[in-house]
Amino acid sequence: MFGYTTLKNIVGKDITLSSSMISAINEWKKMMAGEADWITDYIKSLKIEDGICREFADAVLIEMESNVSIEKLNKAYQNALGDLNENLQDGLGLGSFVLKPIGDNRSEFITADKFIPIVFGDDGKPVDIGFLTVKRVGENDYYTRFERHYLAQGNLTIENKCYHSQDPSDIGQPCGLEEVPEWANINPGPVSYLGMNQMDFGYYRNPIKNRIDESACGVSIFDSAKELIQKADIQGARLDWEYESGERAIHVDDRALKADKKTGRLGVAKLNKKLYRGLNLEDGKDRELFREYSPEMRDEAYRRGLEEVKREIEFNVGLAYGDLSDVQEVAKTATEIKASKTRKYNRVTAIQSNLKGCLEDFVAGLAFYNGLYTSGYEFSCDFKDSILVDEETERQQDRADVAAGFMQPWEYRAKWYNEDEETAKSKIPEQNQVME
Repeated sequence: MFGYTTLKNIVGKDITLSSSMISAINEWKKMMAGEADWITDYIKSLKIEDGICREFADAVLIEMESNVSIEKLNKAYQNALGDLNENLQDGLGLGSFVLKPIGDNRSEFITADKFIPIVFGDDGKPVDIGFLTVKRVGENDYYTRFERHYLAQGNLTIENKCYHSQDPSDIGQPCGLEEVPEWANINPGPVSYLGMNQMDFGYYRNPIKNRIDESACGVSIFDSAKELIQKADIQGARLDWEYESGERAIHVDDRALKADKKTGRLGVAKLNKKLYRGLNLEDGKDRELFREYSPEMRDEAYRRGLEEVKREIEFNVGLAYGDLSDVQEVAKTATEIKASKTRKYNRVTAIQSNLKGCLEDFVAGLAFYNGLYTSGYEFSCDFKDSILVDEETERQQDRADVAAGFMQPWEYRAKWYNEDEETAKSKIPEQNQVME
């Protein structure tokens, strides 16, 4: 994304998208690409950012049912939904996205690094926005199209500009749209569409308070856990080093090494090169030719530390315990587990609410481009409460199995109260003995 000054010059006035938000979006994008500032040759990304976005997107969309009453609109709408999951993941990671129709039956998802919020309305939706499309021609020619949508006197207005540069980091100088064959037929405008009194796209933003610049721009779903994600990546590197440094080796006296006839390198015949290290053992009293090096592994301690950080991330971003961490390592009470599922349910429900508004506005844009804006179409979008409902249904089924004798009471306690077998059995009340 270009800098604030460059974007302001393109638009010709102040824009809502601040320098701090531009920096934050670039940071989130680097994190999702596994290129965070703390990543080195030693520290590798665990891709926790992708895991967070994927888990939320799957939970949001797993049972979504949505359609439009008019068949022509519904066909174009369903085509767009086919790519919704993967693009929602990007939107969750970068804070927001735009779902925009391209003509009457096609659409495109535009991530936060490719559009410029200029002005937001009182409802937190953009009423003036610019979209950036970059196209490379040949080796060194870059063309950027700036497509602006805004409401003027209550009507939708669209205009286009084009810029040419030989440096992808510089927008360059104004040029004609006809210099790019694919853009030659685009009307530079401005063109106003009477009767279209709303924006022609859907805008989604994460249901998270923006504390970066207090604007209506979206914030990444994992922004509050950045330091914890860094901590997890570092802990993962420690675990990898523990395995690498703890590889078994045998110190070999130089007298046991033989030179290879072809390479001249010293070695031991038919032995793995990682297992043997040359060492002069003549010094001291020990004159053995071979000595094994096999240090005690501390991987379990490092692994427990990594799992604990993952659980902190789950709590911080609103996931349930076990979504990122090893579910077998989650030593929580039944109350804590239920609270974590409720926490996830609340966050997912908030995402679904914002997504529904985005899809509804997108359908309005589709209707506009198909000449059906005033046709009286009906939009439907429903989500199921599977995060909590499935658990309660399973509990009821287990209670029925206990009553029928298919499941032991202690097994029920062990499963739902997170108790071991001995503890669960000790808490089962003894049945009263009735003497006839």
